[in-house]
Amino acid sequence: MKLLAFTLVSLLSIYSINCEVFFEEKFPDDSWESEWVYSEHPGKEFGKFKLTAGKFYNDAEADKGLQTSEDARFYALSKKFKPFSNEGKNLIVQFTVKHEQDIDCGGGYLKVFDCKLDQKDMHGETPYEIMFGPDICGPGTKKVHVIFSYKGKNHLIKKDIRCKDDVYTHLYTLVVKPDNTYEVLIDNEKVESGELEADWDFLPPKKIKDPEAKKPSDWDDRATIPDPTDEKPADWDKPEHIPDPDAAKPDDWDDEMDGEWEPPMIDNPDYKGPWAPKQIDNPAYKGPWVHPEIDNPEYTPDASLYKRQEVCAVGLDLWQVKSGTIFDNFLITDDLEAAKAVGEEVKKTIEGEKKMKSQQDEAEREKEKSEKPDEEEDDEDLDDVEGDAAPVDEHDEL
Repeated sequence: MKLLAFTLVSLLSIYSINCEVFFEEKFPDDSWESEWVYSEHPGKEFGKFKLTAGKFYNDAEADKGLQTSEDARFYALSKKFKPFSNEGKNLIVQFTVKHEQDIDCGGGYLKVFDCKLDQKDMHGETPYEIMFGPDICGPGTKKVHVIFSYKGKNHLIKKDIRCKDDVYTHLYTLVVKPDNTYEVLIDNEKVESGELEADWDFLPPKKIKDPEAKKPSDWDDRATIPDPTDEKPADWDKPEHIPDPDAAKPDDWDDEMDGEWEPPMIDNPDYKGPWAPKQIDNPAYKGPWVHPEIDNPEYTPDASLYKRQEVCAVGLDLWQVKSGTIFDNFLITDDLEAAKAVGEEVKKTIEGEKKMKSQQDEAEREKEKSEKPDEEEDDEDLDDVEGDAAPVDEHDEL
């Protein structure tokens, strides 16, 4: 048992040593202004970021992040780091988003680039490796984007992943594994997972319908047929509308002036609609015809769908109608445990934010209450003045 325990500890130690943090950014101070690069792409009116913990927080210093500061603006900011490849290991992309402005329409996602990124010319059409994170626009769009570039084309996930839409900080985590599987987590809770090949259209389908196969001409796929012995009743056909039998020509109707009088039409209570024979089971029914499939000659498996040959930069490239989103805690690593540890700290952040905002909301309610009595007293004073006025005697006026 001691030998087994020692072996497990040794393996965990080796794993820990081999794990690596490729990029981390917590925005501790204003040094980000010299390390991150704003895009200067022509034709765009870009907004600026500012360093702040926002209006409510858990720790005024530790919770500082980059906040969008101008409404109705594009934002484009990036930072490069030492390039790496995730070949043979996990790739974890993680960051926090706080929509404290109660966002109505705007992006909260990040993009991961290779070293070819021209930071000063970054824009919406700039090629990227991964796009990940929340996107909100009205009640219809509240989703987490997971987009991969593969052979020069961007591929969107085929599943709908709902993002958080409240005003608090939330941690978004994407885990891409070397066995071509993935996980998406929000606040350390798994919200989606699966296989890369199944949930993205990276590759052509494995099977296709046999182009040579055709449904036999005698194949009957009708489950029921009209009863050949069923006949329409002799009294079935009745008009849909008939003249109103209770209508009478008005007394002032002039045939010469008004034309020949005709009673108004009403629905015929005896109308039965179009006749159709009843249905019976089809004795020749063979069931639905299934088109045979064959192996797709254009399909080639790819065991390296997960792999990013070169990761070198991360950027915020988005649009916001109402500014105020705070981005923080950027982490790119192959160490899942390190990523989860950040998630536990973020949970504390959320608890602190909720506590502080609750106190602020309560203070605002108390302020509103304190202002209402003054208004009510003014109304009461006015009522007293009106009530004290002496009644007017009509004789006195005379």
